[in-house]
Amino acid sequence: MNQAKGFTLIELMIVVAIVGILASVAMSFYGDNVIAANRTEARAALSGTAGSLEKCKSLYGVYNSANCNVAFPIDTESSYYEITAVLTGSTFALTATPQTGTPQANDADCTTLTLSNTGIKGATGADPTVCW
Repeated sequence: MNQAKGFTLIELMIVVAIVGILASVAMSFYGDNVIAANRTEARAALSGTAGSLEKCKSLYGVYNSANCNVAFPIDTESSYYEITAVLTGSTFALTATPQTGTPQANDADCTTLTLSNTGIKGATGADPTVCW
């Protein structure tokens, strides 16, 4: 007798189904890691803006001097976040909010990141402990 060698259609379909399941799981983990990595942009922008405001205070005695060249709102480098501020003469509170239409808009864990003039870092969202 002549025996055929190869795979049956059922065996191929099972392999394709397993590969599909593994790919969907991997993609969800990949997407979460990209969102978490993009938070670095917000943290860096908040720290840089805080440094600029501290320079203003050391030069002019207040955070909200008209001579400071820090204009709000500020878009981060890749425009994933927008930095806004509440400024008084002696305090500031910076907030980074994800821009709509970017991958960060889907970041449920960190909906906003905040930084104050006293160095207090905060966040809102489902899991703010992972934000900073």
